[in-house]
Amino acid sequence: MTSANFVVEARDASSSARVGRLELPHGPVTTPVFMPVGTGGTVRGVFHRTLAELGFALILGNTYHLYLRPGHDRIRRLGGLHAFSGWDGNILTDSGGFQVFSLAPFRTVSDDGVRFRSHIDGSYHELTPELVVEIQAALGSDIQMPLDVCLGYGVDRAEASEAVDRTTAWASRAAQAWRATGEWYEGALFGIVQGNFYPDLRRRSAEELLELDLPGYALGGLSVGEPAEVFREYLDLSAELLPGDRPRYVMGIGTPDYILHAIEQGIDMFDCVMPTRMARNGTVFTRGGRIALKNSRFADDPAPIDGDFTHPSVSMYSRAYVRHLFKSGEMLGPMIATVHNLSFLADLVSEARDAIANATFGAFKRRFLQRYLEGNERERIRSSEARTGQPVDAEVGMGERG
Repeated sequence: MTSANFVVEARDASSSARVGRLELPHGPVTTPVFMPVGTGGTVRGVFHRTLAELGFALILGNTYHLYLRPGHDRIRRLGGLHAFSGWDGNILTDSGGFQVFSLAPFRTVSDDGVRFRSHIDGSYHELTPELVVEIQAALGSDIQMPLDVCLGYGVDRAEASEAVDRTTAWASRAAQAWRATGEWYEGALFGIVQGNFYPDLRRRSAEELLELDLPGYALGGLSVGEPAEVFREYLDLSAELLPGDRPRYVMGIGTPDYILHAIEQGIDMFDCVMPTRMARNGTVFTRGGRIALKNSRFADDPAPIDGDFTHPSVSMYSRAYVRHLFKSGEMLGPMIATVHNLSFLADLVSEARDAIANATFGAFKRRFLQRYLEGNERERIRSSEARTGQPVDAEVGMGERG
């Protein structure tokens, strides 16, 4: 067994932003990095070759879904998830805990683990911290996450405290199982800080997990329905609790404003299904804000998806054409939008890395977000006026400038 080696190569002078190099079994990863989510062993609508061409060296898989179908034993027999899926880059797999805990009416939690019913066929299963390590080792995950208790926004303190207790106990058991895998498994285990929205519980969770001396640490329980200002407050508080010599990962964020704020706080890794999910529904990122390509105003628009940035593999397609594909139910539409959104985020974090190295990150962040958020507001006004037929006051609902 080897651990992920992480080295900080550059730091921003006016914030905690940093550029790092994370050595993993399937090659190095330069951070900050956005990781596309490939739930069932695939990032929907994108060839693995395209992901590599876009510059991604680390993608996600979902333990819960792969455990249920096709099963980790089958994947192990077929050479592990890399060989099975044809991806030769790195793979991070989550524990499946978030999916299990979203099945509230169909699961029971004890100190031993979680018992739940499959969303596929209703069969009963039980995940323990040890089994989750075993599953991810069978998959050949380059980074695996332990079983934890993730709660939504607004739970009471007693429930949040109990979740921290279980998360720590389960992480300790997972660390023991991970260290027992021996030399045959090279992947790293990260810890997940919980504590919901109680500062002292977050601090306690981090302190207890740091005692396990794991190769990296993640912040869980953020972006779970809380207001944006609460997200920023607790991200800032939590980031300070993580060790500076290990990679720091915020789970479940994928919008430019959240990503840039996380980078500013010294976060190295982030993932989210939202950029690809919203692409499949026709919404894309542009430098001038998000736009919904299904809107009728794009029916005769010959411009590329984003006049300032469109990846060469999709730059030949106009907004009008992509809208036509969506309205006609052609699968190429979601594929084009997905490649665009992923390339947009890859380019964003690449520019952020360059700005950190050049000591200009603060100016870069302000410049980017001013245009992006103002564009989002313009799109909100257009959509509201189209829906209601009434003019909207441009000063109402203006977002913060980040």
